[in-house]
Amino acid sequence: MHELSLLESVREILEQQAVQQNFVTVTSVTLEIGKLSSVEPEAIRFGFDIVMQNSLAEHAELIIEHVPGLGLCLDCQQEVEISALYEPCPLCNNFSVKLTQGTEMKIKELNVR
Repeated sequence: MHELSLLESVREILEQQAVQQNFVTVTSVTLEIGKLSSVEPEAIRFGFDIVMQNSLAEHAELIIEHVPGLGLCLDCQQEVEISALYEPCPLCNNFSVKLTQGTEMKIKELNVR
């Protein structure tokens, strides 16, 4: 489950930002998780409280925002929604789709004290 290592990285980022921005507690963390990111939101939800124990985000609320997969079809020049990696354009059925969104996982917002 690589989600635990991702959450450990989130915790490290929070600790670094606490030093840089002078806060001591994180009350909520909003993560954006792309549909095509290979990150399971439920695994993130499950592991969040465990990884954040004894940290500045121990009692933080986790908010997950789902980001749809989008791509630009290089054949028909349309932006299309993609539900799985390597699927064809739903409009013209060609496979020349350049992904533009949905592969990311990032910290979108923190509420701190």
